[in-house]
Parts: sequence; structure tokens; C-alpha cells
Amino acid sequence: MLEDHSGNVLITQRPEGTHAAGWWEFPGGKVDAGETSLDALTRELDEELGITVTRAQPMTDYRYDYPDRTILLHVWRVRAYIGEPHGREGQAVRWIKKAELSGAGLLPADLPIIELLLSD
Repeated sequence: MLEDHSGNVLITQRPEGTHAAGWWEFPGGKVDAGETSLDALTRELDEELGITVTRAQPMTDYRYDYPDRTILLHVWRVRAYIGEPHGREGQAVRWIKKAELSGAGLLPADLPIIELLLSD
């Protein structure tokens, strides 16, 4: 989860042809075999957004059950990075106020993250 200096949070839109296309989400992705969750976060944010994570803090881990799959989410708060986030894979990217996250069309699996952010 990326926050700017004003407290806005970065979300990205899932591209066509992917699971849950069109929904918004917090950027990140799958942990590959042999990777730590921090390694995966760093790799995914470079691939998706073109940034280099220099400091991140774990927030929480939890499991979410979709009707057709179960996912384990490792949620990190990125405290510092190099570069300007942009959609390297053609996905839409948007900074949004925390208070607006609930109405932003985020994936159901991301709702616990919104609750954490709003309780800060």
C-alpha cells in the first residue's frame, strides 16, 4: 500500500483479461516460489508501477476466500520508494483519499485493508 505525503492512497485497476477485470485494487501480486513477501512486493511494484521500494513495513496477513479461489494477502505499507508510480502494464492508476476508498470499487478481498487504513 502506497501513500503520498498528503495521505492519499494509490490504487490500480485490474486490466481486461484478468481475474476480476475492471475492479480496483491495491497494487502488488503473487509471491513466487522461493520469494519472501517483501521480495514479491518489491518485484511486483517495479513490474506494475516502475518504482523501487526502499522501505516497507508489514501491516497484516490474512486469507480471503473467493468462490473460485483462496488467496493469502501479505499487506505492506510502503514507507519510501524511488520513482514516480505509473501503470507500466497499461493499467489505470489513481491516488485517492482514504475516506473515499469504500466507494472506489475495490476488490472485496481489499476491504479489510480499507478498515485498517481508516482506523489509523
